[in-house]
Amino acid sequence: MTSLDHYRLLGRSGLRISPIALGTMTFGQDWGWGADAGEARRIFDLYVDRGGNFVDTAVNYTDGAAERLLGEFIADKRDRIVLATKFTMAREPGNPNSGGNHRLNMLRSVEQSLRQLNTDCIELFYLHGWDMTTQSNEVMRGLDDLVRSGKIQYAGICNTPAWRISQMQTIADLRGWSPFVALQIEYSLVERTVEHELIPMAAALGMGVLPWSPLGGGILTGKYARSDVAESRDASISSTRKGVIASSGHLNERSIGIADVVRAVAEEIGATPSQVAIAWTLMNPAVTSPIIGARTFSQAADNLGALGVALSPEHVDRLNQASAPDPIFPARFVGRPMVQQLIFGGASVALRD
Repeated sequence: MTSLDHYRLLGRSGLRISPIALGTMTFGQDWGWGADAGEARRIFDLYVDRGGNFVDTAVNYTDGAAERLLGEFIADKRDRIVLATKFTMAREPGNPNSGGNHRLNMLRSVEQSLRQLNTDCIELFYLHGWDMTTQSNEVMRGLDDLVRSGKIQYAGICNTPAWRISQMQTIADLRGWSPFVALQIEYSLVERTVEHELIPMAAALGMGVLPWSPLGGGILTGKYARSDVAESRDASISSTRKGVIASSGHLNERSIGIADVVRAVAEEIGATPSQVAIAWTLMNPAVTSPIIGARTFSQAADNLGALGVALSPEHVDRLNQASAPDPIFPARFVGRPMVQQLIFGGASVALRD
């Protein structure tokens, strides 16, 4: 059992953050399904009053409303809050330079975030997603310049291939530039493929893992049934929350089956499915702080209750078996007994991760 004021170190940094982060993609109704200003304030106050200090947002969340609301909420407690925001996503339709990871957008985006948040510094600044165009050197030099300028304190990265992050982290280390201290990735019982490469990479290279969507977009709460799978097969861009989840590809038979196991475990231990799902992510030693994104006060309160949930080895085993990802190459190949025998000549050798 733990609580929001039992802080953890973020990656290789000395930054202390709460074991659950408050996500704000749901702050503002500009996208059609978020919390209004009053409800967002109640969620924020609940989190901070319980000792939470780590708040996650992005320059484009709800078209900037999330950052503007957050700027109001933190005004009288700025020094207590570790603020994380992101750049990459386009801020102006039709303008290709208003998005991407290049230096021009990086600087313009951080300046916009500083204005919207009404602050003079951002503690953690993420690259939001790999744009497949900008060179690694340009990204890491640009982030280091922002740290040296005092506009940001630390750099993080989201939604980028493991090999590319490894390349950028190595460049930063070799050149004495600011490294990544945080990796934000989708991670939940319905999205475990990141266990193959991204999570081991983060642990090896000094990045704390911050899972987004630990509830699988709400699927693990038990709110969807198998009938919803049929309705979601042609889902594309949608203004509804269900449509967004459907378009992600997670609203499928496998995910519903995993949610059924989560619900059964929750009933056995007297918890809610949401609490079980979040508690499961917290058990991974590479995970520093899952990000919760609630639309209502009651959802936020329920999610924070995950810190008081203890899963038995038997429950963890059931959850793991129901959600285990298929192995991938080369681990699938080198892990086979024949190949292990060829590598070690039949001798017994202790392995490292």
